[in-house]
Amino acid sequence: MIRYLANRVADTMQRRYDYDGSYLREVAQVSGGGALRLGVLLPLLSGYRAGLPVDLWAGAAVASTREGDCGPCLQLVVDMALEQGADAAALRAILRGRPADAGVTGLGYRFALAAIGGGPDLEPLRGEIGARYGERALVSLAIVSATGRAWPVIKRGLGHGQACRAVSVAGEDVDAGAAGVS
Repeated sequence: MIRYLANRVADTMQRRYDYDGSYLREVAQVSGGGALRLGVLLPLLSGYRAGLPVDLWAGAAVASTREGDCGPCLQLVVDMALEQGADAAALRAILRGRPADAGVTGLGYRFALAAIGGGPDLEPLRGEIGARYGERALVSLAIVSATGRAWPVIKRGLGHGQACRAVSVAGEDVDAGAAGVS
């Protein structure tokens, strides 16, 4: 049953997002328990948005995923963010290394990178986000910041990692690797 469900998820992702889900099939074939955990736990965590506007979530999700990969996983996160109503121009700005030009999306992006790297600007960002959106938003943002990069790490560990490439944001390609992740 777990294999069947994992294959259905992989098929759906491939059709909906033009995304290679072969690693999900591989995990299901080898470890039903691993597939169950991937299929349930990670989407619940990386997509968690309680108290967050979509653009704040999108910035953190892109930063976390990009920190782990600048290929298909990043494209998938961008597509999902756009599908939920995220601002395409702001997504392009953060992918081009200009989070200061990306408003709320840039705030989420900067927070995630500071949380991942333990940067000195983490506390001021926590203060700003807490004051504007509340403690619940901080919890959500911390979870998204930690878990977005899990997917590319899992894929690389299974031999499915891919090189950086341009990411399409609402029909416009952005070189996701050129500006780096800082």
